[in-house]
Amino acid sequence: MADATFWDRIADRYAARQVSDPQAYADTLDRVRHWLRPEWDVLELGCGTGTTALALVGGVRRMTATDLSPAMIEIARAKPDCPASLRFEVAGAADAIRPGTHDAILAFNLLHLVTDLPDLLGTIRQGLRPGGMFLSKTPCIAGKHHYRPLIAALQLFGKAPRPIHFLSTAGLEQQIATAGFEIVETGDYPARPPSRLVVARVP
Repeated sequence: MADATFWDRIADRYAARQVSDPQAYADTLDRVRHWLRPEWDVLELGCGTGTTALALVGGVRRMTATDLSPAMIEIARAKPDCPASLRFEVAGAADAIRPGTHDAILAFNLLHLVTDLPDLLGTIRQGLRPGGMFLSKTPCIAGKHHYRPLIAALQLFGKAPRPIHFLSTAGLEQQIATAGFEIVETGDYPARPPSRLVVARVP
């Protein structure tokens, strides 16, 4: 995963950016809310500036939202109307997970940036209580070969993080299943290019 330097540098621009597809984002939140429970302790990995955590925290008992970028977390903490049930912390994805303590772990727009995805998925699996849920949404652009030169150019000029993996929906789901999860729902929000929502449960 890219180090904090890249994300610190773009944090202000990231915070000011509008959601590119508001309907797809709203649909994602609706599906995630469907699975969360009011008595749960939830961990979000790669929370950015905290917009999604603030949108979801009202449906759970407690949420910890983490990001490796101190600048992102500083912006998140400064947002108004942050409830006491939501805590923002600086932490890399694997470092944020405490074994066997989370009812749900969320990872949105993160898994395609992970250097060793099987290792992180295994850590997430270990972090969940029995019956716990892992909810993720991931851009899946395998086969979109025309994106490769554009992304490479953006990376060259420091405008995109490294690495960015070209995952397929089937390949992503296979890795999640191999990590020991039962997949209970999938969907694309948006459909093109697919940003895959995967809802998975610890059996």
